[in-house]
Amino acid sequence: MASTEAQRLTPVCFRLRVRPELVGEYRERHAAVWPEMLEALSATGWLDYRIFVADDGTCIGTFRTLDLDASLAGMAARDVNARWQTEMQPFFEGIERPADESFELIPLAFDLDAQLATSRTESRPEPRS
Repeated sequence: MASTEAQRLTPVCFRLRVRPELVGEYRERHAAVWPEMLEALSATGWLDYRIFVADDGTCIGTFRTLDLDASLAGMAARDVNARWQTEMQPFFEGIERPADESFELIPLAFDLDAQLATSRTESRPEPRS
């Protein structure tokens, strides 16, 4: 991926809640995601995608994308996604719709790389001794 494209990628973070009694099975399912699902995620712009699940069921996902709406729409149009979401629905608490339609987006508050890049390109006065 070209450096300028990497700079245009939007970081995304989301939260869901896995039923605590199903955390182990949820982790097992995600240790062997269907190859067709992996290819669909990649093809629709879900880059550097990771899911973290705490023992209490707190589920945090992160990925980067050029266009969140296009990535979500791309997956919504895939049959494999409908099948995967149906399989995963019983794992979640507090949602009626599929997880990829129900997750809570968490706004970005700090980006070290972006701030470093900005601070290194801005001319700043030398510190006084």
